[in-house]
Amino acid sequence: MKNQPSIPNNLLNDLQRIIDAGKQQAVIQVNSTLTLVYWQVGKRINEDVLQSERAAYGKQIVADIAAQLTKQYGQSFEVKNLRRMMQFAEVFPNFEIVVPAARQLSWSHFIILIPIKDAAKRAFYLQKASEGLWSKRELRRQIQRKVFERNEIAEIQVNDTELSTQHAFKDPYLLDFLDLQDGYSENDLETAILRDLEQFILELGTGFTFVERQKRIILDGVDFYLDLLFYHRKLKRLIVIELKLDKFKPAYKGQMELYLKWLDRYDRQEDENQPIGLILCAEASREQVELLQMHKDGIMVAEYWTELPPKEELERRLHEALIAARERLNRKRLDE
Repeated sequence: MKNQPSIPNNLLNDLQRIIDAGKQQAVIQVNSTLTLVYWQVGKRINEDVLQSERAAYGKQIVADIAAQLTKQYGQSFEVKNLRRMMQFAEVFPNFEIVVPAARQLSWSHFIILIPIKDAAKRAFYLQKASEGLWSKRELRRQIQRKVFERNEIAEIQVNDTELSTQHAFKDPYLLDFLDLQDGYSENDLETAILRDLEQFILELGTGFTFVERQKRIILDGVDFYLDLLFYHRKLKRLIVIELKLDKFKPAYKGQMELYLKWLDRYDRQEDENQPIGLILCAEASREQVELLQMHKDGIMVAEYWTELPPKEELERRLHEALIAARERLNRKRLDE
């Protein structure tokens, strides 16, 4: 009896990978289709309810529809879920936006987004979750950590300038995951960031890629070292991050300008935009930053917090910071 030929490992592995990828794609396709069905169901019910002038009609018709659809299609179409579908179509009225988002996000993601009242905030998290392929847990985490509000504070720095950051920065940055001990040094901070680089990049946002630590540059025979160097794929820019343990000082601007000019002359590729600098300080000294107009030189300044305050305090501090940032922007416009 002849020996049966053995299956080559690479062939079997390839076949398993193809089948697993196909199954995963099928699940994604089903989830995407269901999400679009839910949107269309919600829109159709909304249209019918709006045509009626009686408030009681809407409540009764939804209950009647739920009873019929639940018998035919199961619990997914109970009253509570139908109302979510109606809200879904109401807060995301543009089907052309929903279609591509549904390819990246599940119905559970949309359930998290639907209760967000502010349209700009809702659109922000929809875009970021789609770009970053956030899990449901990560989406909730980002909302809890007030990424939208922190991004808005940072964006005010570059308002009315030609510097396009495409919502890539925040202020402050929350580095509570580093678990730093009292009395830490800049080197401790840098080392902790590299130890938890994945978490740090997640806090930075989608698009950041780590390039180098303590990049050495030589000028007039003197060695200079950049703390952290990243690249942002969407911005097509090198991003220099300098870490400072104290309040912002005007001297930090000159230091960062030197680094950016060196990178621009000697390291920037032909298809890249000019480098940007991000100075992370324990305290940002807002008035000095505003007076120095650092954004015009491609430099952002932001605070970092090594401890995450309770929810109420976080909301209060960010609210106060946002009001102050808007006031500074309004003063600048009046001066102009």
